[in-house]
Amino acid sequence: MAQIATIPNLEVLDFGLMDFVSGHHGAIAASQMRSPGQFEHRLIARAKAEVAAAALANGVVPAHNVCLNLKDAHVVRQDAARARSEFGFLRMWSIYPAQIKPIVEAMQPDFDEVNDAAAILLAAQKADWGPTQYNGELHDRATYRYFWIVLEKAKATGMAVPPSALEQFFA
Repeated sequence: MAQIATIPNLEVLDFGLMDFVSGHHGAIAASQMRSPGQFEHRLIARAKAEVAAAALANGVVPAHNVCLNLKDAHVVRQDAARARSEFGFLRMWSIYPAQIKPIVEAMQPDFDEVNDAAAILLAAQKADWGPTQYNGELHDRATYRYFWIVLEKAKATGMAVPPSALEQFFA
């Protein structure tokens, strides 16, 4: 997996759950192609982690497999949220129109974190990008990079970004 992730101009590395399960010649039950098994079966979880880690280590976007449930938004949202929070996937494939909105919502950053990101980055800019303090915690260039990604993701997924940050960073 790590070698594939280094291919020049590769943009996305995705995990194909159904191909993975069928490639194990019956050693993994079909029931593991849906939640919760797809996140808890050890072989599948290991493979998901390896795909995401290889992609992220090489600047490639890790994309999670489809959800077999086509119409239950809660199930789709939960799958996308687990893929993002537990494995680091940044995108998820949809195969049915009803899946798009819950996937986008699950991939959005936390609203409070977006507000914190805006406040931290605005304070950092005032401090000439030197270390700053926010809510009693130290922040520096490493956390600024993280919070910049939070703001970018919020904007890209249609979340409300505080107007001061929009004006300062996205004008």
